[in-house]
Amino acid sequence: MHFARTAVLLAAMTGLFLAVGYLVGGAGGALMALFMAGAMNMFAYWNSDRLVLSMYGARPVDRTSAPGLYGVVEHLARRASMPMPKVYVIDNPQPNAFATGRNPENAAVAATTGLLALLNEEEIAGVMAHELAHVRNRDTLTMTITATLAGAISMLGNMVLFMGASRGSEESNGSPLGFVGSLLLMILAPLAAMLVQTGISRSREYEADRIGAAICGNPLWLASALAKLERGASQIDNHAAEANPATAHMFIVNPLHARSMDNLFSTHPATANRIKALQSMAQEYGIHPHDRKINSSERDGRQTSPWEKEPGHRTGPWG
Repeated sequence: MHFARTAVLLAAMTGLFLAVGYLVGGAGGALMALFMAGAMNMFAYWNSDRLVLSMYGARPVDRTSAPGLYGVVEHLARRASMPMPKVYVIDNPQPNAFATGRNPENAAVAATTGLLALLNEEEIAGVMAHELAHVRNRDTLTMTITATLAGAISMLGNMVLFMGASRGSEESNGSPLGFVGSLLLMILAPLAAMLVQTGISRSREYEADRIGAAICGNPLWLASALAKLERGASQIDNHAAEANPATAHMFIVNPLHARSMDNLFSTHPATANRIKALQSMAQEYGIHPHDRKINSSERDGRQTSPWEKEPGHRTGPWG
């Protein structure tokens, strides 16, 4: 369902681009804007992992320096039959996490120190499974295509400033929009593109929740983590994210809240809706909160691993 919704939104974005391109600059202007936006976003696509990880001061960790986090990611990658991604930790008090990389073979997952301090092992597994789902679904590619079209539409809107109020003749492939029409196009076209872009981002978050819950085997782990992350992120500023709001869609929960405009075009669905969907998924799996607590429990005098499969419980397609 969410894949179909993403496809429809991408088609809408493409149609919007073609319409704006024809009205503003004809075929030539549209192709020029698309080429410029595509070149910038392809550079970001191939270098996104290094750029974003450097932007947030992420440091690589391994089995020795961060055995808990690394072990969780390693186990989840095996369950999902995926290559082991690089693992990073970000020294940031806001609890959050993201994934980056152009494909599963060149992927990285990062968690903040705030997240590692706040969540238990099972909740961390739920979050990391969500990030691996983004990698598996190649959401970086999807959002790069979206950003390319949105950027091209924004460029076309800005072209209005340099083309004057009207391109009056058919010979020049322009359209007699007039001053008011040009002004509205300059404002509304990028706005519409931004709305479609946020819609696609929200759709990908729902899909990553679904696939991530299947990877880790218990949707309630991710649901519990999301509730804690939402509260923590709303109370602690992420200064790096506030300075680079274009990266906000990468995080598992919205890292922006310090400025009044941050929630106007939120790239994330309402956390309450995500939790509700995960709880419904848990019921379909036959998992209930009283059947398995979020915290690890004692069984037969030993610590129960969060990876153990209880009798009668489904653990998803990779269980």
